[in-house]
Amino acid sequence: MSTLFQKNQTRSTAIKAEYTAKDIEVLEGLEPVRKRPGMYIGGTDEKALHHLAAEVLDNAMDEVVAGFATKIEIRLEANNILTISDNGRGIPVDPHPKFPHLSALEVILTTLHSGGKFDSKVYSTSGGLHGVGISVVNALSDLLEVEISRQKQCWRQTYSRGHSQTPLIMDEQSTRKKGTSMRFHPDPEIFEDAQFKPATLFQMARSKAYLFKGAEIEWWCDPSLIKDSRIPQHATLHYPEGLLDYLQDLVGGKSTNEEGIDVQPSFEFFTGEATFPDQQGRVEWAVTWPISASMDDDFEGQMTSFCNTIPTPLGGTHESGIRQALTRGFKDYGERVNNKRISNLTAEDVNGGGITVLSAFIQQPQFQGQTKEKLVSANATKLVENAIKDHFDHWLADHPQLANQVLEYVLNRADERLRKKQSKDVARASATRKLRLPGKLTDCTNTDPNQCEIFLVEGDSAGGSAKQARSRATQAVLPLKGKILNVATASLDKMRANQEVADLILALGCGSGRDCNPTKLRYSRIIIMTDADVDGAHIASLLLTLFFQEMRPLIEKGHIYLAQPPLYRLSHSQQTLYARDDAEKDKLLKTAFGKATKVDISRFKGLGEMPVEQLRNTTMDPIKRTLLKVALNLNLEESPADFVNRLMGKNPEARFQFIQENAKFAHDVDV
Repeated sequence: MSTLFQKNQTRSTAIKAEYTAKDIEVLEGLEPVRKRPGMYIGGTDEKALHHLAAEVLDNAMDEVVAGFATKIEIRLEANNILTISDNGRGIPVDPHPKFPHLSALEVILTTLHSGGKFDSKVYSTSGGLHGVGISVVNALSDLLEVEISRQKQCWRQTYSRGHSQTPLIMDEQSTRKKGTSMRFHPDPEIFEDAQFKPATLFQMARSKAYLFKGAEIEWWCDPSLIKDSRIPQHATLHYPEGLLDYLQDLVGGKSTNEEGIDVQPSFEFFTGEATFPDQQGRVEWAVTWPISASMDDDFEGQMTSFCNTIPTPLGGTHESGIRQALTRGFKDYGERVNNKRISNLTAEDVNGGGITVLSAFIQQPQFQGQTKEKLVSANATKLVENAIKDHFDHWLADHPQLANQVLEYVLNRADERLRKKQSKDVARASATRKLRLPGKLTDCTNTDPNQCEIFLVEGDSAGGSAKQARSRATQAVLPLKGKILNVATASLDKMRANQEVADLILALGCGSGRDCNPTKLRYSRIIIMTDADVDGAHIASLLLTLFFQEMRPLIEKGHIYLAQPPLYRLSHSQQTLYARDDAEKDKLLKTAFGKATKVDISRFKGLGEMPVEQLRNTTMDPIKRTLLKVALNLNLEESPADFVNRLMGKNPEARFQFIQENAKFAHDVDV
């Protein structure tokens, strides 16, 4: 081994000895781009290929934003040649002061870090900042033809792989009046088989047209390249409403359910534009929230942002600005209307449930890398936040009804986020402590959910009787303390803090809210077993409200039942019968006991007062008992959600009206 080490050491020393000045490679002109294209366009794949198109299109858009051009043309030919033209000022063709033997055009196309966007004299805001974009396109194309029209003269020049192939010549026959036209073919030595995709280019062109209201983009594509019927061969892209048109396009298109009923949520739009102080730029925005969507719609928001018309898919400081503006605006409004839930609101709730399009125009922006996918300008956050916050405050104040709807929507998302967090915490605790079940739960020994059922009873007394009357193998018992919380009127914080609700959700094991999964239910039947009196009926109603609000799939899958315990025990001679209510008692007295005059009638004060054997025979024995399965009545004039809210919600007038309408059907009410 020592000999091997000495040989390796000798070889290593020999390698170092050969390292001399001649090993230092100097890359000139555009050679670094061809040597390491990934440093400039992020790679050599299809995404990088389309970055070339974006660089040329961005230059044309800079002319539009600066007010010197109104029209851009994009043309994709069958042989993977792309042409992008504008009717702007045209790239200068006069000799460059530092390189008198070269035109300014050739300097721009063949020299890294050259251009007119290093300060704000030529462009107040622009997407090109590093002076490498168009020269990179030239370096990575085996053919680039440029046509410049300015001052009523037209000039042409051809390039290949970063070098000029022809001198700059005047074209007397050109019909172009003004502007710049770039026609190029990506070098197959760099990109191999990568081809321009019409869908990608068309979407790129359309997003640019949305970003500037005055822009008009002419699109043409060879029909042999179009594989998607949604991509036209020719189109004129012009959107007078700008970002609002973009946002409406994002949320447009109706969706229907299996019955063909329109289920598309309704959207309301907050749009506007503002100028930054001291001529630092401006910002435009369009935001919407699906205020009619419920939490069951699983709606996911999105944010699309741009800086100086450059897409920033990784976001950045300008996105932070609008997030903070909207969140602060909602919190201020919530405090003004005295909404106590507003303290739970975060930027995630506000922006995660909305669709936002943001376009900022900033002087000398700083991007993360040459591909410019993320804005990192430190001042952008405050500029955008301050510009939008004031407009948002006015929008909320001017539309109070709509503001309350949107606020309720984002607060519901906050509630759902907290509910998920609680579920994860419970799951994490269960994983670390195996199966952590509520202390009051008396579980059954069988582990097959299909063979098991759980009884929810009121109080420890009834729980004690039920535990003795049950079948230990298949029947579990969970006593609940008093009347459980009315979740229809309680806040999520209050519900999370309620021990009875937490114990019940934990015992069932299927989660709650949007995370409720019936396949994880630990019991096939959940039986609500309360006393056969008014208080018992009220407790059952509260439990049904909990299941409907937080675990509705359990009702829909038929897992919820109501036990039917007796209220009376009737006995005469050797005969004993049970009645669930006064009507059944009176019927039995007439039919079962005939002319007997001394029938012993006992009224049970509650399940806890009932002898164990009687409780088993009347209410818990699967062979002898009667259960009522709970189901949703979809034939009502109002939805089940509205019905539950009317009876159990915060509006007492709605309950009073229900009582007035139905009082005539009630007889011998047990109060």
